[in-house]
Amino acid sequence: MFAFALFAVFFAIALGGVPLVFALLLTTVGFIALANLGHPLESVFLAYIGGVEPFILIAVPLFVFAGELLSKGGVGRRVVDFAHALLGWLPGGLGVVTVASCLMFGGVSGSAIADTAAIGSLVIPAMVKQGYSRAFAAALLAVAGTLALLMPLSIPFLVYAFISGVSMRQLSMAGVVPALVVAIALIAVCVWHGTKSGCDNGAQRMSRRQIWAATKAAGPALLMPIIIIGGIWSGVFTPTEAAAIAVVYGLGVSLFLYRDLGWRDVPGLLLSAFQTSATVMLVIGATGALAWLITVEQVAVQLALWVGAVASEPWIFLLVVNLALLLLGIFIEPLPAMLLTVPLLLPLAQAMRIDLVHLGVVITANLALALYTPPVGGTLFVAAKLANAGIGDISKALVPLFVAALAVLALITFMPAMTSVIWKLVL
Repeated sequence: MFAFALFAVFFAIALGGVPLVFALLLTTVGFIALANLGHPLESVFLAYIGGVEPFILIAVPLFVFAGELLSKGGVGRRVVDFAHALLGWLPGGLGVVTVASCLMFGGVSGSAIADTAAIGSLVIPAMVKQGYSRAFAAALLAVAGTLALLMPLSIPFLVYAFISGVSMRQLSMAGVVPALVVAIALIAVCVWHGTKSGCDNGAQRMSRRQIWAATKAAGPALLMPIIIIGGIWSGVFTPTEAAAIAVVYGLGVSLFLYRDLGWRDVPGLLLSAFQTSATVMLVIGATGALAWLITVEQVAVQLALWVGAVASEPWIFLLVVNLALLLLGIFIEPLPAMLLTVPLLLPLAQAMRIDLVHLGVVITANLALALYTPPVGGTLFVAAKLANAGIGDISKALVPLFVAALAVLALITFMPAMTSVIWKLVL
């Protein structure tokens, strides 16, 4: 079958060490030539350019830059202090604080890597000093950092909304409850680990005055997602305009309120943000070219026939999608995996009358696991470097955390109400 041959060639090239952009383009051009399909190279070029032209993609570099501003400043420290004031008294308190901090900072940054780096540099030394193993501290941070992908400013949500055409307004709210449930599951593991190992029985409760001081310090940063979400939900501004507002707000908080950054820091942050954004845009363009070939050769129709034979019910389809994405995530980062698979999955999901917003949350929650799954997990490598721990040891410590995240993924998949409850409440 053409579809399976296409993907087999792509994976062979990608796993051979060829950069993802070139693997996508080689697969596209190579198949046109080898199968003698007759498509001119100009069509590939136009499809590539068309992939990065949509106006909504302006939001990607803006959100990345806003995340850079807040992660490099003192926002992370204030968020950790706030979480510690509220939750540090629980058994496994420092682990609980790590999860809560990642959840709150994820609502500000929208980036799992920024979330992991900003919070990890603050909590890992304290966890090691408390008696946590470096492997568990790194494993917890790698998993908790991915909570950013389900929070309203999530960059993968923005990309999925662009590909699928669903409302970013609705999608941004659909991930909140799943993110909270994942956080609760991870907190339960932390309480269990702290109690079982005896390394962390919880700190002394903070006074009301201390909690209020921590709230005032973190408040301006924590207001950012509320302002952005409120603006998108109320229709005051679009997701692209929200990205620009996030940058202005981030500059105001970091430069004038907290004063953790100076104007001389801004050019470096801009360069870092646009390097990251350029990488994303190159992959989006190359994926657009491959998606064009998939469309004109009716690969989606072939896959629909195959899936229809294998998955006759929506729940079977969702199960197959999860299994496929879990395997794909071992080799490919979330954004490229989403760009590659979503154009194929959308027509199949529509044929089975699956809500596309729910599907977006399922895909994002699934691909979040890829960020801490060896061998190519982004947050896994960041956490390992911060904790100075080996990947093998971290992988062992990951098991209970991975099981908890997998259990929540199953709940998200087969309980669509989790992704629609907030949207229904606000309407």
